[in-house]
Amino acid sequence: MRDIRVFTDQPLTADTEIVLEENSAHHLTVVLRLKTGAKIVLFNGTGGEYNATLGQVTGKHVRALISDFTDTNRQSPLYISLGIGLSRGDRMDWVIQKATEVGVAEITPLFTARSEVRLKGDRADKKIRHWRKIAINACEQCYRNIPPIINAPTSPDLWFQSLSTDKKLVLHHRSEQTVTVLRSQQVTSTALLIGPEGGLTDSEISSSLHSGFEPLTIGPRVLRTETAPIVAITLLQSLWGDFG
Repeated sequence: MRDIRVFTDQPLTADTEIVLEENSAHHLTVVLRLKTGAKIVLFNGTGGEYNATLGQVTGKHVRALISDFTDTNRQSPLYISLGIGLSRGDRMDWVIQKATEVGVAEITPLFTARSEVRLKGDRADKKIRHWRKIAINACEQCYRNIPPIINAPTSPDLWFQSLSTDKKLVLHHRSEQTVTVLRSQQVTSTALLIGPEGGLTDSEISSSLHSGFEPLTIGPRVLRTETAPIVAITLLQSLWGDFG
């Protein structure tokens, strides 16, 4: 049976007790129908995880009795910063969920020329909280203990200026450079730029190249914006990360 993993924003210490957040308590006792004495694993994003046991259940309040700490690190040795053009519908949700599972460290939604989504103010704040929750849920499922950083949407140029990675790659299906060219290189951190539906404009690609990005193609077929990052991240993880 799989471990039942629960994220909490609270500080965690061995041999202490906490009251779980209401949404987690509901999931454990109503959806999963767990009872007092059930075993769970707690993590709070600071690294490692704690074994715990469900204690008293009183209405919406569920206590967890924390036992021992395990210093388990499941982060990829390759730091991948993904910059991706904002997309409509649930495409961004899907990208964040799957990119978390395959080990991306940081995700920055980008306002590109062909992005049809515009976020600002309260709507932007709400969307960022939503994306962070998706990443946390993915961590609970895939056994990561540190969720990826989900940045506020920004422009490609501002994202370029913030980067300090060893390698910077822009997905460009007209390029002839494949991952084969990269195999002999030693890289510990990389930025990956991917466009929205409709792709990046020639101007955006040119701007990325002037900012030190290298073009990369991942095959003869043009992949959808929600498919491309997962394929590209998987290839990079197989080169320099923990998919080898």
